[in-house]
Amino acid sequence: MINRRKFLQQTAAGVAGLTVSQYAFSNIHVPQKKEKLGVALVGLGYYSTDLLAPALQLTQKCSLAGIVTGTPAKAEKWKQQHNIPDKNIYNYQNFDSIANNPDIDVIYIVLPPSMHAEYSIRAAKAGKHVWCEKPMAMTEAECKSMIDAAKKNKVTLAIGYRLHHEPNTQRIIQIRKDLVYGKVLSTSAAAGYRDNRTDHWKQKKSLGGGAMYDMGVYSLNAARYATGLEPIAVSAKGSTTRPEIYKEVEETMNFDLEFPGGVTAKCETTFGRGVNTLETKFANGWYKLEPFQQYSGQRGITSDGKVLDAVIPNQQAKQMDDDATSILNGTPLLVPGEEGMKDIKVVEAIYKSAASQGARVKV
Repeated sequence: MINRRKFLQQTAAGVAGLTVSQYAFSNIHVPQKKEKLGVALVGLGYYSTDLLAPALQLTQKCSLAGIVTGTPAKAEKWKQQHNIPDKNIYNYQNFDSIANNPDIDVIYIVLPPSMHAEYSIRAAKAGKHVWCEKPMAMTEAECKSMIDAAKKNKVTLAIGYRLHHEPNTQRIIQIRKDLVYGKVLSTSAAAGYRDNRTDHWKQKKSLGGGAMYDMGVYSLNAARYATGLEPIAVSAKGSTTRPEIYKEVEETMNFDLEFPGGVTAKCETTFGRGVNTLETKFANGWYKLEPFQQYSGQRGITSDGKVLDAVIPNQQAKQMDDDATSILNGTPLLVPGEEGMKDIKVVEAIYKSAASQGARVKV
């Protein structure tokens, strides 16, 4: 297990799309007499600091109630900035005592992927609903253990796939479902940016680094919700142009997916350059989203000239409000743990193929 204090100091400076949980919501604990759910963020790096904390100020159904950090200086800064009471500030040693805090209803795991399973399970055992950032975990087995822990403790487990809550993504899913352009034939998705950091968890294998786990899940998940199908086989190749930085993990992963009925997907993910496109071809038309996974919104066009340009104020706020509403109303989550697990099952096959010089691997 890594030194969490050291890690946190180093990191200071949706068939797909609309699946429902496999266990009955009648067994889920629903907070009583609450209009808003208290959320505690675990891990105060960039995503929590610059995106989730500000988004929580915009939500209608939840609020920033607590934090978990191994860095006292961060704890003090967040306390002052967000008016968080001392009793709602935790570290990794007293984390489990959060079970006794009625102010906190949801624990949002925003740690490196290698730590997702451990803290999601501990959060569920504390009786708190769990929101976990993508990728869900490192292995399908870890994902299954997270789902089982949530079920056993009668809490929900949602994965932070914000795009499933985004209107343009929802529209392309509906285009496919309604057969607007006929049968889907193929799709292609590419997600990436140039990352020049040299000592970040994304460059470390033990922490869940590598382009595939991080940005690759965007391309993979998009291929699944674009086709509405589950991959039956993959072939993949990992590469790097900067071995001095990407010593342990791939900088780029190119992977092809085979789906039932001859449908195919060609996908790329990379830390070497900026790419952000999703294009799906049907028997009688096509659409293209570019960008398809940008925080500020997605944009696209269809073969018959329809513009895909719906805008929402904040994607993270929409995601958290949707998940909070599901908990409060006792209704199925848009992106439960089962959805995240489906991706990780394919990710494992992709790495197996890449390790075999691109051999075809059945999923």
